[in-house]
Amino acid sequence: MHKMTFKTPLAIAVATASLGLCGAANANMTMEERFAELEARIAAAEQRADAAERRAELAEQTSTAPASSAPAAVTSDAEIEERLARVERQASGEEGFSFNVYARSGLLIGEDGKSAPGGPYLTPAGGNGGAVGRLGNEPDTYSEAILNYRMQFDNGAKARYTTMLAHGTNSSNDWVGDDTNLNVRQVYAEFSDLPSFTGAFENASIWAGKRFDRNNFDIHWLDSDVVFLAGTGGGVYDVQLADNWKTNFSLYGRSFSEFPIVNRENPGLDGGDSNTDNLVLTSNNYFGNWQVMVNGMSAADNEERDIGVGQTAADTGWHTMVAYHGDSFFGMGEGNFKAAVLHGQGLGAEVKALGSNGDLTDDATATRLAIYGTTYIAPQWRIAPAILAETSDDRFANGDSYDWATLNIRLANEINQNFEMQYEASYQWMDFEPQGYDGRNAVDGDYMKFTIAPTFKPDVGGFWKRPEIRLFTTYSDWDDSLNSYGASSLGSDGFTGGEFTFGVQTEVWF
Repeated sequence: MHKMTFKTPLAIAVATASLGLCGAANANMTMEERFAELEARIAAAEQRADAAERRAELAEQTSTAPASSAPAAVTSDAEIEERLARVERQASGEEGFSFNVYARSGLLIGEDGKSAPGGPYLTPAGGNGGAVGRLGNEPDTYSEAILNYRMQFDNGAKARYTTMLAHGTNSSNDWVGDDTNLNVRQVYAEFSDLPSFTGAFENASIWAGKRFDRNNFDIHWLDSDVVFLAGTGGGVYDVQLADNWKTNFSLYGRSFSEFPIVNRENPGLDGGDSNTDNLVLTSNNYFGNWQVMVNGMSAADNEERDIGVGQTAADTGWHTMVAYHGDSFFGMGEGNFKAAVLHGQGLGAEVKALGSNGDLTDDATATRLAIYGTTYIAPQWRIAPAILAETSDDRFANGDSYDWATLNIRLANEINQNFEMQYEASYQWMDFEPQGYDGRNAVDGDYMKFTIAPTFKPDVGGFWKRPEIRLFTTYSDWDDSLNSYGASSLGSDGFTGGEFTFGVQTEVWF
C-alpha cells in the first residue's frame, strides 16, 4: 500500500480533485496505477505550493523592508521570478550539485584460508584485454565518486562541471598505506543549449578537460569496456550532419610512460630518457542504431622506444569500430543487445583502451569481436550471454600472435523482492606465441570458472539494479600449460588449477 503525505492545504485540495478526476477518467486503471498517478499529481502540486509560499515570502520581504534600511535583496517581480525559477531548476536537477558513485568491495578467500588471486584479467589473455567473468572473482576494493555541478543561464545555455575521484586497493585493511591508488580521473566542463549555435550545431555541446568519452560502452559482466576513449583534450558532441546522421569530434592526448632512448649511432652510449604524448583524433558517427567510429593516432618520437626484442615502437596508428545498439534481444524478444567489430593497426592495435599502449609495433594488427545481450527467459529468470574475442599479430615482436576468446553467461533467478540467486559460467580459450617478448613463453589452453552467488537487494528486477550484497562460491580450473606463461596469476603459489574460492562482496552504483 502506498503511503501519501500532504504538506499544504493547496496540495490537499489538488489531491482531492485529482482523485475524483482520476476515478472518472480512468475507470479501467488498476488501484495501483491510480495511486501512482495520484502521487505524481500530489508531488507536482506540492512543488507548486512550495513555489507559491516562496513567492509570498520574497514578496513580503520586499514590501516590509523599512525605508531606512539597506536596499532589499529582492526589489522587483522579475527578480522574484528569477529566484523562483532557479529554485525550481535546482529541485528538478537541472541546476545545482549532484553526486554519483560506483563502488565494489569484498573478500576472496582460497581453500587454504588465505587471500586468493582473482580479477577478470588474471589469465594470460588478461594482459591483452582478455577478460573472464567477474562474479565471485574480484578481490579488490574500487570506488569512483563523481561530483557534478550544473548551471542554467537566463539565455537558456547550460553548463556542467565534473570531477571524478577514483581509488583502488587489494588490501583488506582500513588504512592501506602505500598499497593504494587515488586518482583524479576526470576534470572537465561541458556547455550545451548555446543560443548562438545554429544549423548543424544547434543541439551540439562542447567540452574541454580530462574525461571519459560520453559514448564509451562496456560488457559489465566481464568488467571490460567494448571501447574506452579517455584522456585530456576537447571535443564537440551531437553535430547533426543529416536527418539520420549525428557525429562527435574529439582530440584526446594520452601520455606513455618514460622510456630509455637507444643511441643508434653509438649503442654503447646512454641516449637518456624520454616520454611521449599520443594524440587521438576521433570521429564518432551514429546512423540510427548503427555506430561507426574512426580514430587516427600520432605519438611523436615514440619510435625511439626500444621494446626489447629487437623491435622499435610505432609512432602512428589507426583504429575503427562498427557497432550496433539493439533495442531487443537479438530480435527474438524484449531486452537489448550490443555487437561490435573493432580493428586497428600500429598504435591502434590496442583496440579497447584507445591510445594507451606505447609498446605496439608499426606492423601490429588486431581485430576484436564483442557481443552481449540481456533478456528474461521466464518471469523470474533473466540471462545475459556475452562473447569477447580477439586475434592479433606482430604485436610486440615480429611474428608474434595472440589469439583468445571468452564466452560468459550470467543467469539470475529472482526468488522474492529482496533475494535472488545469481550464477555465472565463464570459459576462455587462448593460444599465444610471444616470440620472447618480456620473457613470456608460448602457451595454449583453456580456462573455466563457475560461480554460485546468493544475492540480497533492496529491490530485485533486472540486471542494472544496485546496490546488492553477494555471498559466493567459485570453482575455477585451467590447463597446466598456462602456468608457464610468465605474466599472469595462474601457477602462482597455491593457485595451480582446480581451485575453490569463497567470499562476500557488495556492489553499488547510483
